[in-house]
Amino acid sequence: MSLPSFFTTLTIFLITLTSTKKVTSHYSSSSSQQPPYLQSSPSFTEWRSARATYYAAADPRDTVGGACGYGDLTKAGYGMATVGLSESLFERGQICGACFELRCVEDMRWCLPGTSIIVTATNFCAPNYGFTSEGGGHCNPPNKHFVLPIDAFEKIAIWKAGNMPLQYRRIKCRREGGIRFTVTGSGIFVSVLISNVAGHGDIIAVKVKGSRTGWLPMGRNWGQNWHISALLQNQPLSFEVTSSDGKTVTSYNVAPKDWSFGQTFEGKQFDT
Repeated sequence: MSLPSFFTTLTIFLITLTSTKKVTSHYSSSSSQQPPYLQSSPSFTEWRSARATYYAAADPRDTVGGACGYGDLTKAGYGMATVGLSESLFERGQICGACFELRCVEDMRWCLPGTSIIVTATNFCAPNYGFTSEGGGHCNPPNKHFVLPIDAFEKIAIWKAGNMPLQYRRIKCRREGGIRFTVTGSGIFVSVLISNVAGHGDIIAVKVKGSRTGWLPMGRNWGQNWHISALLQNQPLSFEVTSSDGKTVTSYNVAPKDWSFGQTFEGKQFDT
């Protein structure tokens, strides 16, 4: 091959390679490679080791609140199949809404053989640096720790187990009905709690659109509460929700023109 022909061939090859890379990047959300924000997350098939403790709800108000902002967990549809996560798992609230399967292992004196439970991340277990991670600071880094309502704990182990070894894995969430949008705020400050999310369960991005606006990105306030400062009253609202696997679902005109603060609306749902 002559020298000019060689350089012509090389140029064509490089142009083709560059073009291929652009196409691959454009379709990365549907490829088998995990997005960057999932590469260090618990696998949906691999069991991993952790520990768990429980709390007993002495007061009905104990089922209200939590670091994910879902409020009354029964009204939100989660019931007592919930869990608080240690700092090493909580991901500063992004994990809120994700589902885990848990099973008791090793301590066969207290484990209920052949059982597992499915729970939703709704709360945070704060570190206690007055204790070491091995000596009472159950939720201190780098511990992977789950705090369960006793009702859930007793489905896989006898309560005397105390600080119990277990295995966990992420699983897809299955929900009845569509994604729920609870709108609160005042004036131009609009906050939206997003709940009842199927599929990966946890949300990484939200946009809102009024009939007189374009798509406006919302910021994470805390947990799964998202906010924006914009004049959105007296116009129907649409929402675009993106989960941690990169999938997006759009719900058009979910809230009617005469919506008001404090109302909850139901939109489309992710496929599972």
